[in-house]
Amino acid sequence: MFFDLNVKGDSLGNNVKIAIQASDYGWEHINFSYNQNDFKNALTLRDELNDSLDGIIDFDFTLEIKSTNVNEIRKHVNNFRSRASCISVIGGDLKVNRAVLENIKIDVLSRPYLNRFDSGINQVLAKEAVRNNVAIELCFKDVLRTYLSPRAKVISNFRDIFALYRKFDFPLILSSRAESVFDIRTTHDFCEVFKQVGLDEDDIARSFDTAGAILEYNGDRENLIFNGVRRVDDEA
Repeated sequence: MFFDLNVKGDSLGNNVKIAIQASDYGWEHINFSYNQNDFKNALTLRDELNDSLDGIIDFDFTLEIKSTNVNEIRKHVNNFRSRASCISVIGGDLKVNRAVLENIKIDVLSRPYLNRFDSGINQVLAKEAVRNNVAIELCFKDVLRTYLSPRAKVISNFRDIFALYRKFDFPLILSSRAESVFDIRTTHDFCEVFKQVGLDEDDIARSFDTAGAILEYNGDRENLIFNGVRRVDDEA
């Protein structure tokens, strides 16, 4: 199943347009991502989106936190954890990258390489991603919207992350971060780009499985006592 957990959320009308385009291109589930200032209001769009997209594509919402203040990030995570099917934090700052990967309540560290000359991930951080089951997200738009040396740097950072991924096997997800219908690509084209920059078919399939697992895990989070232990109804 093709999951995209990072399609930039907008107005109701624009969300419907981009969702329909995504469906036409083979995507089966998208998450509309909103920052910490807009997320609460975005949730009010759910019913109207359900009516407009019923039978077309599955959707949900991602809280995408953007901040360099670690305490502020923790505050937003605690405030929205029960209401978000996915919580993602934009990386790039090393102290943010580390704090996110050490926090089991966060689902995704997005773009740890952002505005950096390196990937933003090292062996220590890769181990933290594994320990706390925090996925590292690479965004297709960072290749699509860059050219020449900036694009080469993004691809180089991707490959550095792939090398660590193969060594440590941390969760990895691939997303579009599309902001409009012009950023959406077919699932075939999306996968082919990531094959060209270093992943194989199994890696890409696992990334979609990981995205689906994040949604499934958070859908049942209220019944989780701690990792690996879940509350069940005893009907005996």
